[in-house]
Amino acid sequence: MFSKNRKNLLAASLLLLMIFVVSGCSVAMALHGKRTPNISNIRRQMYRDEVVLTLGEPIKTLTREDGTRIDEFEYQVGNDPSAGRAVGHAVLDLLTWGAWEVVGTPVESFQGKTCYLTIEYDKDDKVTKITSRQTLDALGN
Repeated sequence: MFSKNRKNLLAASLLLLMIFVVSGCSVAMALHGKRTPNISNIRRQMYRDEVVLTLGEPIKTLTREDGTRIDEFEYQVGNDPSAGRAVGHAVLDLLTWGAWEVVGTPVESFQGKTCYLTIEYDKDDKVTKITSRQTLDALGN
């Protein structure tokens, strides 16, 4: 029915298709990691708007009766986007015909460490206190 060349071409095409369909999770995760924010830019007397511009929206905010506020920010360290990790995953996907994803995706899932930053503000929304930690507990979690 098919000549030998057509069978080889069909097999190669199916192999490439399978690799593109199966691979990609670890590759995409490595390419789209979360950039570590530059928390060294955060300092006392900085306005809240500047903090939010640097760190993004807080995951939790508490406004006290006296008008002061506390913001809780979540960020990751060590999960920056990496073309090198992505290429490594892609090569291993190709060498293992996509089987690497069974290992590569969980490896990428555990990249980085989640940290939390608590920032307290005065009535004028200026930073008065900065606390960093690896567990979320300041605002009742």
